[in-house]
Amino acid sequence: MKKIIYVLFASLVVVSAVIFANYKIKNETNPSEKELTLTERKIKMLKERKKWEASPDGIKFKEWENSSEGKKVNTSYDKIKKNLKTFSAMEATVSSVTFKRENANSSGPKWLLVAINNETYMLQFIEKDFEKLKSLKVNDKIILKSHSASNSPNHPYLILSSDYISKDNKILFQRDLSKNKGC
Repeated sequence: MKKIIYVLFASLVVVSAVIFANYKIKNETNPSEKELTLTERKIKMLKERKKWEASPDGIKFKEWENSSEGKKVNTSYDKIKKNLKTFSAMEATVSSVTFKRENANSSGPKWLLVAINNETYMLQFIEKDFEKLKSLKVNDKIILKSHSASNSPNHPYLILSSDYISKDNKILFQRDLSKNKGC
C-alpha cells in the first residue's frame, strides 16, 4: 500500500514540475505588453490606427469627417475644447429632453440636447441617471461641466460626457469618477 502511495505522490510531483516548467517557458517567450516602451506602444497604436483607417469602417468615418456634417461637429468641438480641458462650467440651454436617434432601440440610452453658444450638443445617459433629470424642460438654463467629447457618423451633434449638471445652484447630476478610475 505504501509503494502505491509513493508512486502516486512521485507522479504528482513530476506532473506538477512539467506544468510549472511549461508555464514558465510560455511566460518567457511571450513578453507582456507592459514591457513595451512608450515609443514602442505609440508605434503599435499608430500601426493599428492605420490598419483601422484602411478598413471599411475607417474609410466611412473619414468620409463623414470630411463631409459638411463632420466638419460642423468638429467646429462645435473647437468652440468648447478649452472648457473641456479645464473642466470649467459652461452655461447651456436645454433644447430637447425627448430626442431619439433614427432607427435607435427604444430601450437604449436617453439623450439630452443642449445649446451652448448657439451650438447644439448631445448628452447621453442610462435610464437610471436620466431619471435625475426628469425635472428639466426645454429652455431651462443649466450649468454643465464635462471632461471629454466624442463624435460619430451616427450622431448629428458632438457628444459630451455628462460629468456635472446643475440648475439654480442645485446639483441635478454628478458622475462619480472614482468608480471608473477617472474616465
